Amino acid sequence: AEEDFFKIPYPAEVGGLGLTHPCCATVVTVEELAYMSNSLAAIYDVHCILAGHALEYGSEHIREQFLRPMTTADKIGCFATTEPMASSDLSSRSVQTQARREGDVFIVSGQKRFITNACVADFVTALVNLEGKLCMMVIDLHAKGCRVGDPDRKMGNKGQLTSDIYFDEVVVPEENLIRDVGKGLHVALGTLTYGRVGIAATGVGMAQSAFDESVAYMKKREAFGKKIGEYQYWQFRIAERAIQIENARNLYLKAALRMDQGIEFPEPEAAGAKYYATECAGDLARDAIQIFGGYGYMQELSHDRSHYKVQEIFRDFKIAEIYEGTNEIQRMILARTIFG
Repeated sequence: AEEDFFKIPYPAEVGGLGLTHPCCATVVTVEELAYMSNSLAAIYDVHCILAGHALEYGSEHIREQFLRPMTTADKIGCFATTEPMASSDLSSRSVQTQARREGDVFIVSGQKRFITNACVADFVTALVNLEGKLCMMVIDLHAKGCRVGDPDRKMGNKGQLTSDIYFDEVVVPEENLIRDVGKGLHVALGTLTYGRVGIAATGVGMAQSAFDESVAYMKKREAFGKKIGEYQYWQFRIAERAIQIENARNLYLKAALRMDQGIEFPEPEAAGAKYYATECAGDLARDAIQIFGGYGYMQELSHDRSHYKVQEIFRDFKIAEIYEGTNEIQRMILARTIFG
């Protein structure tokens, strides 16, 4: 926040930087963060892209009360569509967090799962079911009846805290409804499409980090009298990976450019970027572990307490193939654009 990172995605009228290409700038920021830590990138993605972009669909009241304070981190946001039995399928038959209208308020009960930033957030933009009509609304996490669970313990992305959120007859003012009743799925999918471009950028960041770690190691590590990087097998493999990373980066930037041109659902670029870039990260992470050998498998070597980043990338990349639309879902989207 002190470096104005949270202002990058937004127009000047809500406290943002008012950039010409805000989506491009945001996802490039995400790539740079993921180069250092995918956990940091995920924290930023959820605060700025998911929670923040969902608020951009909202009224002037919502933008002033919630979005503007996000740009300075006076308020922290999170985004909740996933439930214990609903994630890829966000239909009204699957979403079990229920709302009912009582006068000029909504009463919400239910449970959300795997919610990033929930344990430190002030509010959540949540998808709820109002008598069969999906709605997106802003819910104060400090409100009576709202409880956030302890952080989950995950295989990777350990700095990205995820928790369940429990709603027990939580009162939500009518003005906290984002768009109209029944428009919640549109808001959710529009937000998640932007998020997929961001996750594609995290894939590129992780892939580039694994690539750079590997090249540096192969330039100094010797086997059978010469550097690993002198063996043609790895020269050819790394040459191919360099182009794979560049293709992934170009694809997510193309999707971001289309969003900056006002295209809400830039397909097939967004879906293609998400699955291709995150699988690229997996390819590079596996290569990196192999290049480092036993050292690549170590979180910490007891002999000298040395650390090896490639194992962290290997653990972190996997979630990028799952969240914000599994890679199988991305292939379904691509197939739909091809076949109708």
